[in-house]
Amino acid sequence: MSITRQMFQYYQIRLGASREMDRERGEVSATTVVMTAALVALAITVGAIISARVRDKANSLNLG
Repeated sequence: MSITRQMFQYYQIRLGASREMDRERGEVSATTVVMTAALVALAITVGAIISARVRDKANSLNLG
């Protein structure tokens, strides 16, 4: 095998490995997006419920 062919093969393998690492590194899957949206919705709902209960309790206090 000539040195040029060996170098070409080496760089081809390195490029393939680099692409494979890039796929795994920064990928955000659809499942991750859906789970994040569900958790955000749950947090907003819980916050609204707690806020409403605290407001109702504060309004029911007799301060006079």
